[in-house]
Amino acid sequence: MPATRDDLSRHLASLGLATGDAVLVHAGLRSIGPIVGGPDALIGALCDVVGPEGTIIAYCDWQMEVEAGGDPDLRAHVPAFDPARSRSIRDNGAFPELLRTTPGACRSASPGASCAALGGRAEWFVADHALDYGYGPQSPFGKLVATGGKTLLVGAPLDTMTLLHHAEHLADIPGKRVLRYEAPILMDGRVVWRQFEEFDTGEPVVAGLADDYFEDVVEDFLATGQGRRGLVGHAPSVLVAAPAIVAFAVAWLERRFG
Repeated sequence: MPATRDDLSRHLASLGLATGDAVLVHAGLRSIGPIVGGPDALIGALCDVVGPEGTIIAYCDWQMEVEAGGDPDLRAHVPAFDPARSRSIRDNGAFPELLRTTPGACRSASPGASCAALGGRAEWFVADHALDYGYGPQSPFGKLVATGGKTLLVGAPLDTMTLLHHAEHLADIPGKRVLRYEAPILMDGRVVWRQFEEFDTGEPVVAGLADDYFEDVVEDFLATGQGRRGLVGHAPSVLVAAPAIVAFAVAWLERRFG
């Protein structure tokens, strides 16, 4: 039978999501199975459980279709990043773009690390997102940890837990890979090509880590008895406290490379 919004709400509450929570969500929508009302019913169920004071967050990034490089003829035609209009990167599935385009949602202004948020503290979570090192403390990820939020994987692989990029930023380890790139953004109503710098999130932050090492971190964390596993619809799901998983991941990295 297809899942209803009420079914998904019960599953989320059983997993440990609660009224007032701020939660960063990754969702593999197909794994949930048929939903009456489609994926909007999942967003509705999340909002039902956290209530009007809670906040739903998704990691958007930015779908920059063409890397213009140094070609001035191409650069002139590349649309600038606009938080209100630029599409979420397709690599993260459909959920971030669905949340971003839900009425009432807002989005942060740091292109590569941009997040969408919906709910009671949405504007606060996306405000003042650092343009450089956008996974650090001055970001929705840092705010989620500082306020005791949670992160939820609904049918998403464990290695997609984006919050662990915040742990990579915080970990005191040598040899972190740094990514530098140039992209167009809107500043005071005009297009500006700006240089950006952050720890590399496309590759493991230091040499010697597997591409999917986030899965190992999450499995090791769950093995300590922290976090919850369960089903949302038919999707195997995981809910963890943001401060706990970040502290664990920082220690995990520093034991190996510190």
